[in-house]
Amino acid sequence: MLSRVSAGGRLCMARSLVRQATAVHSTLHKHLMIPRQHYATVPATNSSSHSDLAKGIQTSPGTHTAQKKTLVLLGTGWGTTTILKNLDTRRYNVVVVSPRNYFLFTPLLPSCTVGTTEGRSIMDPIRHIVQRQGKAMQFYEAQCSDIDLTTKELILEQVPDTTSAVSSTAAPSGVPIRISYDHLVVGVGGTYNTFGTPGVEQYACFLKEMGDASKIRRRLKDAIEKASFSNISEEERDRLLHVVVVGGGPTGVEFAGEVHDLVTEDLVKWVPGLSHRIKITVIEALPNLLPSFDKRLVAYTQRTFTKSGIKMRTGTRVKEVRDKTILVSSASGESEIPYGTIVWAAGIRAREFA
Repeated sequence: MLSRVSAGGRLCMARSLVRQATAVHSTLHKHLMIPRQHYATVPATNSSSHSDLAKGIQTSPGTHTAQKKTLVLLGTGWGTTTILKNLDTRRYNVVVVSPRNYFLFTPLLPSCTVGTTEGRSIMDPIRHIVQRQGKAMQFYEAQCSDIDLTTKELILEQVPDTTSAVSSTAAPSGVPIRISYDHLVVGVGGTYNTFGTPGVEQYACFLKEMGDASKIRRRLKDAIEKASFSNISEEERDRLLHVVVVGGGPTGVEFAGEVHDLVTEDLVKWVPGLSHRIKITVIEALPNLLPSFDKRLVAYTQRTFTKSGIKMRTGTRVKEVRDKTILVSSASGESEIPYGTIVWAAGIRAREFA
């Protein structure tokens, strides 16, 4: 039953994202007044300065020329990837800048937290996307820290090295580098919103990037393994086996459903002595889950959660996240809820990048 809720959540999110991409396409086409297939091919300048950042990075021959102008795309999310797919890269120098060198299909991210879907299945390298269509571009794995609108330059900082095998010709991490542009498309996306709640950044897991899914997966596994020891109290065991999800939107509902499926389909066989003690609680500040969805889907989801033993605490606001408990407030007053794993899926906000 929960798999139907998960599929519905994925379908609604996918449709919403398609509508957003279509709106971007229509807006650009309207304002640029150029053929539809070239809606994002905005004029731009010489890109010779890009070589400063590209030392040690192989560039496809003929990708950049002095005769063509430069269009820079910031980000590798839904918006910029859609533009890149519809862009005529033969007419312009196309530069993509992002700390992430792949496109991530986020609607399936909750499935990666429990192993239903492997991460590589929802990650598509941005270079592969371009090459499959026979197009050309220059990609820089970096963050944009500032924009100089007067000189039309971007200030980039390379992503910190994660391995020891670093080319000696590469610019050192953290050293700002400037690249020029003529036209700029900003599509850096959003990030999680903590609403200023104390302790969230320190103790909670998020679900926005692939690294977040891996962290949740490890946290769940570690909590179950710790709960299997006999030298802990029953109260501590129950705490470790309590999964709390803050946010009753699509991401929170999807994740809660995935954890429930993990428990009932796999953990019941792997750890039969503990699986029946695993509890899932979804906390939502508004009166019901999925507040922006159709009432019939909301009712179905809440009935399914009730039948499956997933506890819902609607009309409840998280005031503070602590090391092993969270402080919540509702109409009945304040209370503390112990947890072993907490996932914050309470909403997103615009990402600050420059």
